[in-house]
Amino acid sequence: MKITFYGQNSLTIQLENANIIVDPFITGNDKVKDKVDIKDLKADYILLTHAHQDHILDVEEIATNTGATIVSNYEIAMHYQAKGFTVHPMNHGGKWNFDFGMVKYVNAVHTSSFPDGSNGGQPGGFILQADGKTIYIAGDTALTWDMKLIPMQYALDLAILPIGDNFTMGIDDAIIASDFVDCNNILGVHYDTFGYIEIDHNEAQSKFKNAGKKLHLVEIGDSIVL
Repeated sequence: MKITFYGQNSLTIQLENANIIVDPFITGNDKVKDKVDIKDLKADYILLTHAHQDHILDVEEIATNTGATIVSNYEIAMHYQAKGFTVHPMNHGGKWNFDFGMVKYVNAVHTSSFPDGSNGGQPGGFILQADGKTIYIAGDTALTWDMKLIPMQYALDLAILPIGDNFTMGIDDAIIASDFVDCNNILGVHYDTFGYIEIDHNEAQSKFKNAGKKLHLVEIGDSIVL
């Protein structure tokens, strides 16, 4: 499993039998748009945690280019189905065995609306099991007690957590979240894209290290391999 970071919460997950894109926001991100051509991205599936613009901006172009299936909550899936895209709707607590592995849609504490203000359902995150690995994609979320449910069923190899604060968890809450999900291997996301969520990288690394955890702060376009 190879995970590549494209800024904000945008990721590609390369599996043995599929390519997944999570929350594509590339052409609108000044830190990314000149480094990545979305026409070059491969996708069999697009996972969307919620409907905010900084998570869905490039969905339609990528889905048009690739024919990818859009996986999200019911409201988001129906929004794209009405536009002619292939979708797989989910809702909180539900899981599905896809051809590449299992996906479960789990709780997140945030908001969710499309840029025009229309209903984006309730936000969520994903548990993904594939290629012998299990990861948690938290999406945009506050620290929530519901995270404690995850290790009751899944042993995580990686937790992908927002750390930028203001709109989501910050560094300190993300450390607690990693305790809640019982995972010491963390990929930080949703930081530095704009002023509200800029972080001190040294402080973040130091705090996670002191807590006995590994924090990956990956440069845009770089990857980690599980």
